[in-house]
Amino acid sequence: MSLEQRLSATQGRPSGFDLLRVVLATSVVLWHTAVISYGTGVQDAILATHFRFAPGMILPMFFALSGFLVAGSLHRTKTLVVFLALRILRIFPALVAETVLSAILLGPMLTSYSLKDYFSSGILYAYLWNLVGYVHFELPGVFLGNPHGGVVNGQLWTVPYELECYVLLALLASIPFLSFRRVILLAVVLGQLAFAWRAFFGAPYTDSLIPGRVLVFSFVAGVAIYAYRHIIPWSRELAAGMFLLSILLLNVHGGPYFVAPPLAYVTVYLGLLNPKKPSFLGSSDYSYGIFLYGYPIQQAVASIGPWVHSWYLNLLLSFPFIVLFSIFSWHVVEKRALSLRHPLARWDATLVKWNPLAKLAVRKP
Repeated sequence: MSLEQRLSATQGRPSGFDLLRVVLATSVVLWHTAVISYGTGVQDAILATHFRFAPGMILPMFFALSGFLVAGSLHRTKTLVVFLALRILRIFPALVAETVLSAILLGPMLTSYSLKDYFSSGILYAYLWNLVGYVHFELPGVFLGNPHGGVVNGQLWTVPYELECYVLLALLASIPFLSFRRVILLAVVLGQLAFAWRAFFGAPYTDSLIPGRVLVFSFVAGVAIYAYRHIIPWSRELAAGMFLLSILLLNVHGGPYFVAPPLAYVTVYLGLLNPKKPSFLGSSDYSYGIFLYGYPIQQAVASIGPWVHSWYLNLLLSFPFIVLFSIFSWHVVEKRALSLRHPLARWDATLVKWNPLAKLAVRKP
């Protein structure tokens, strides 16, 4: 069975992707309990062990999952204008809401500054650049005494790379004369060659985290798997082999530069599973809310005092609030923003009718 046949067998809506998003978002929260409770030293110590593969898989899988699903969105969209508009609707409304709530609610409640000094600080207004994806991590006087002091929302470092993925995909879909499949295959080959050069001949890999460009390449690998879904098999044995290869690559020097393609296949295989979804999830997607609100809520719990500076207490005390805010984010912000997809779909057809040059034509995945 090919990936395309498996996708058709689930009527194009396998529950595996929905569950995997929630699991990955929750894994991000779990991983951050280390740095938030104990500081960067403990996190770096974990990454120096053979268990570094576990946290090392989370973000590449997130980006590969996004690549596969966003490629499907590109396939269904007629124009790049509407495709990019859909990406904006998915990312920015929830990001804007979280940034504003952090700046005007969380910050004033927990700052060590006076309110006058807080609202007159340039640090506050620099933080508001998060509204447009230009990420800043500090609010004036907030979380300064925490083990990971001064960082309000550490996981936002991935947002610029996510935006880069969307722009890159739009550019690849705009290349004339070649089919999209050939363009994306060329992008994968050239990208992997560039990473191989860096692994063997470039600067030593010293970063304790997965490099941001590897996340972008994981996204591209997910897109490529979607583009070639008609010939790539959906195989449990192949997924198991790619999983073991990914563990090996994440435990050897320079290996993270090669992990994107095998881990992207593992991600898509798991996503195409179709287990029964828990009834409380329904058609909701709480993963982005968990991702956005996890870090500041965990930091707020850590600010209570040293007695809560243990990973299990941080998780126990923070996770109920993270769930509540993710429910708020989905039902109040994200779901309402995504309801604009329907008028955008009509506009998509209108754009093609008025301007045939706007059509994506044969360069669809």
